[in-house]
Amino acid sequence: MSDHELNTETHYGNRLAGLDKVGKRKWIYAFQPQGKLYKIRTWITWGYLLLLFGMPFIKVNGNPLFLFNIPERTFILFGQLFLPQDFMILGVAMLVVLVFIIVFTLLFGRVFCGWVCPQTIFLEMIFRKVEFWIEGPAHKQMALAKKKEKPAGYYTRKVIKHIIFFLLSFLIANTFLSYIIGVDELFKIITGKLSEHIVGLLSILGFTTIFYAVFAHVREIVCTVVCPYGRLQSVLLDKQSIAVAYDYNRGEPRSKRRNTEEEHGDCIDCGMCVNVCPTGIDIRNGLQMECVNCTACIDACNRMMQKVGKAENLITFASEYQLENNTVGRRKLNYRSKLYMVVLGLLLVLLTGMMMSRTVFDATVLRVPGQLFQEHKDGTVTNLYRVKVVNKSAETLPFSLGLEEGGAHIEFVGQPIDSLKTGVHTEATFFIRQKADQLSSRKTTLHVQIRSGDKVIQTKKVSFLGSY
Repeated sequence: MSDHELNTETHYGNRLAGLDKVGKRKWIYAFQPQGKLYKIRTWITWGYLLLLFGMPFIKVNGNPLFLFNIPERTFILFGQLFLPQDFMILGVAMLVVLVFIIVFTLLFGRVFCGWVCPQTIFLEMIFRKVEFWIEGPAHKQMALAKKKEKPAGYYTRKVIKHIIFFLLSFLIANTFLSYIIGVDELFKIITGKLSEHIVGLLSILGFTTIFYAVFAHVREIVCTVVCPYGRLQSVLLDKQSIAVAYDYNRGEPRSKRRNTEEEHGDCIDCGMCVNVCPTGIDIRNGLQMECVNCTACIDACNRMMQKVGKAENLITFASEYQLENNTVGRRKLNYRSKLYMVVLGLLLVLLTGMMMSRTVFDATVLRVPGQLFQEHKDGTVTNLYRVKVVNKSAETLPFSLGLEEGGAHIEFVGQPIDSLKTGVHTEATFFIRQKADQLSSRKTTLHVQIRSGDKVIQTKKVSFLGSY
């Protein structure tokens, strides 16, 4: 399709929709959408917010459901504790997420951005609604912004809006921090002495300032410039990828005049799809990086089609291939998408296997360097070993060592370990004592059992030396 066919502006593709001719930012006054898809997004938002603000309070075996404590390298997913020893599992999990993003984008475009992304959820479904409530609809805000002499109460409403914005940002910052340090630690920061929690309070204020700046001032620039996913979209999408698209086969040529003998398409060039767009683009120009697939333009266009008696879905979910071949509604997967889906399936199988084989204890048993063996007058031989172990479960567990082989036993040096706390690295030194007449070679393989109560968690092979 040519630029002439789409009636695009000369700057299409040369600059972001939110910039003017000299590169200065244009403030976007997006109209509030109305329609079936917007109602679905609203219900999804309520469920999303319920989960987001409620999950920090959900605990499994005393641990939060989710925790991403990057400073202490501790992660909890669905109540399962992951430590640096689980690096391989976390690495495979990150690959699964990355490939899932690729597959999802190939199949559905940037729908995640418009329907689930926290940036869009908070900005479009909370902050912008507060703005509509206090300052009025978008066209009224735009008209007042252009007036040199502001009416009474204009600046008062602005101040009230930004105070509410800051309070909402404070709430979001606290919730965000609860996913990093846990809700219990967060309460200690909020209720404890100021002198004891300076770093924590500064972190809360810092996150609050960042969120306030993003939702009150930066806004759509996060989606169009800052977010790496938006940049990746250009290399992830192909002609088979579904995205919010304008059906130019139906819509062109555009005309506002309906009672003429000239042939024209269904598009009446009302501009409502542009007015409701949170990133300020004209979806009729084709697939654009700034489009977050929020579907506000679909609702706006469908309302106008109803008013002029035309079929809905002039703007719809479609791929470039479907538009070029005028086959909107019929889907065909290419080999690229199928290959990525196979890779994703294999990674999921690998991750499942690693999770199922994961043990609650991560232990290493090694001979103490520089020590060979000792022969004793009672006819026994001892070798010295060191065990390093960490408990990866969500609770304190009993711990003991044992041997598969009979005739040999373990003697701890000092106080033996009888329990392991969550995430605590513990070391102990011990002897393995065995009768010399039971040794059939200079080097014998023994099996040390890592136990929790009566259950054998792991079995480690060690070499036992003796004279022969």
